[in-house]
Amino acid sequence: MRRCKTHVLGVCFGLLVAVSAYGQRVNVGIDAGETTDKYGSLPSNTSLELGLDGQITLIKGNEKKGGPSIVAGGELLFPSDSNNHPREYAIFGGPVFKGHNFTFGLNAQIRKIVQPPATESIPNAGTQVLNRYTMELLEIPVTIKYVFGPGRHAFVQVQGSPEFSPRWRNGGFNPVALPHPSLDYGYYARGSVGYNFGKWYAKATYQGRSFEFSNNAGNPSGVYNWRNHMIFGGVGLVF
Repeated sequence: MRRCKTHVLGVCFGLLVAVSAYGQRVNVGIDAGETTDKYGSLPSNTSLELGLDGQITLIKGNEKKGGPSIVAGGELLFPSDSNNHPREYAIFGGPVFKGHNFTFGLNAQIRKIVQPPATESIPNAGTQVLNRYTMELLEIPVTIKYVFGPGRHAFVQVQGSPEFSPRWRNGGFNPVALPHPSLDYGYYARGSVGYNFGKWYAKATYQGRSFEFSNNAGNPSGVYNWRNHMIFGGVGLVF
């Protein structure tokens, strides 16, 4: 946790340096709420969750000519119970187009999801602790933001993407080496509502995520099948 905090501070410091150097727009936010995760046929578990995120406008587009801005950023998600809930790290970047009250973005995103372990009956090994593989994902979410109200300070934002086959990383020692699971389908969707007060903003967010894998030797008893729901409230600063 201490190492993660150091990384977060380093990211925030780098963003602030970029602001002073280039005078571009930066958002830095913190969220708190709860996450509910369900794996296979196991009962769902709920835990407190902390989220940190940041975004910087690298290149500001010319709205009159329809040119896009280029943004980059990252996100960290930490559950209070990492034995039953995953940790997530993501970086992203891409173009953002503005038109009247709408903003449209298409970002390439790399996300790392460190899955919790599972207790499973493994053939020829009995009941064992199965260290799930870590997933590394390439996501290409579409983001739509709508601003409204006096001064256009209120906003609604939606984001979503299908999930592609992950790249698997060793999750830890297992008594029996299992093949990697094969993805059937997956998706995630996120929606936020909030208000921009000028130098800071407040928002509420809901996110749903689902992964379904083939029921084979790489996914015994469906231990990799995963559904997640998150509800957050948070605040952020605008530089």
